[in-house]
Amino acid sequence: MKRYTTVIFDLDGTLLDTLADLADGVNIALRLHGFPEHTTEEVCMAVGSGVVRLMEQMVPGGKDNPDFEPCLADFRREYAKIAQNKTCPYAGIPELLEHLAAAGLRMAVVSNKFHGAVVDLVRHYFPIIPVAAGEREAEGIRKKPAPDTVLWVMQQFGVTAEECVYIGDSDVDIATAKNASMDCISVTWGFRDRAFLAAHGASVYADTPAELEKLLLKKD
Repeated sequence: MKRYTTVIFDLDGTLLDTLADLADGVNIALRLHGFPEHTTEEVCMAVGSGVVRLMEQMVPGGKDNPDFEPCLADFRREYAKIAQNKTCPYAGIPELLEHLAAAGLRMAVVSNKFHGAVVDLVRHYFPIIPVAAGEREAEGIRKKPAPDTVLWVMQQFGVTAEECVYIGDSDVDIATAKNASMDCISVTWGFRDRAFLAAHGASVYADTPAELEKLLLKKD
């Protein structure tokens, strides 16, 4: 692989294992409205396209349910309270980020999680990463797989797509990289397995953060 100057990471399922807190937040909101709860596995398969799409799949009847918007608002509020209860970096991620920074690579996070949560989580867990962007559609910046948030990061750094690589764990991340005309590395330790990623167009994989470091720093 070519050498990059800039690495843009997905957050959930790539840098942070957020699944337990996401599932808890979903089920707290559902309980408040008397809706059936969902398993962690069901929540896992619904994440990746933003909180609106997540709750659309969790609430019976989705957006057609008259309680959808109140339930979505409850999820946003309740998840913000617990977002750091069980969430933690995947093993090897802090060391990976330190090594990339030492090698002079620029780093950023782009996520479909709502913007405030992304900024707070990155600031708390990964202060070494200077730029983070979440869902900002109210500002006219479309969420992934549209390239808007990735292009915004590129503008902050003053870099081109050829210098960048996108790292993620989902089909949304693969499509995002394609739409931004940049390379993609798919990690297999997150919310989707290698078979799923391959079926959605993945071509380069990392099974561990150490393998990802070798790819990014071109180590043997």
